[in-house]
Amino acid sequence: MTATATLARTRDELADALARQDARARGERPHRRAVVMTMGALHDGHLSLVRLARELADTVVVTIFVNPLQFGPSEDLARYPRDLEGDLGRLSGAGLLGPADVVFAPTPDVVYPRDPVVRVRAGAVGDVLEGASRPGHLDGVLTVVLKLLHLTRPDVAVFGEKDAQQLAAIRAMVADLDVPVDVVGAPLVREGDGLAMSSRNAYLSADERERALALSRALRAGADAAGRGPEAVRAAARGVLEPAADVDYVALVDPTTFTEVAPDATGPALLLLAARVGATRLIDNTALVLGGAA
Repeated sequence: MTATATLARTRDELADALARQDARARGERPHRRAVVMTMGALHDGHLSLVRLARELADTVVVTIFVNPLQFGPSEDLARYPRDLEGDLGRLSGAGLLGPADVVFAPTPDVVYPRDPVVRVRAGAVGDVLEGASRPGHLDGVLTVVLKLLHLTRPDVAVFGEKDAQQLAAIRAMVADLDVPVDVVGAPLVREGDGLAMSSRNAYLSADERERALALSRALRAGADAAGRGPEAVRAAARGVLEPAADVDYVALVDPTTFTEVAPDATGPALLLLAARVGATRLIDNTALVLGGAA
């Protein structure tokens, strides 16, 4: 394991860095490589993914790339936080089981030497919730994920459960297209006050941050109502969220298909929220059991 991460900015630099890692591992037990894909502005939630990747593999690759394909025309691509120097420090710092071995931080022209003619379509899961609010978003996510999987060639890819719909879409893509990688979901990480960790939290003013806590409170209210059925869950969550934020959706879905559960549904479900606090759009989710304990 290297003391600090090797930074690669081009495809050739990435290939060379991965070859050096493989050479170091030659003759040892079967070698596994993991990838953690990020858009940078790293926080403890991202680092929890890196720690899990380190437990699962010998070589850990972290990608840092703000993907233009997943941003809509009116979204925050230009103002999305970027801090490569700080990110490299965090990936080499204390608190990890070991630093990332390779950081791949390409520019858009490296990832997309030409505007891609062929792109991945998310299908039905990309048409609802995040897909309905942000048309084409999940198509852009899947296109870059598939490209980065080809470039990094991992055995395992770790993604956060905070982006639950994205994780489901990636798992569907990997299964449907026979991509040879294990997709592992890592638990959502929260701040001490309950706010789900997100790079977009940096946009929130002090007052907006206080209002944003309504998302986690709404999830708790919904989970507490799980024994009374789907409508009670939605109503409880919406009742907490609406006074504090501009609600995009409050959805209670099947964890696999992301279709809304039936009015009399029982068993596992996902409660998903999206709302704007000021100019900042936030998402959050929790798993619960309808008709039983959360």
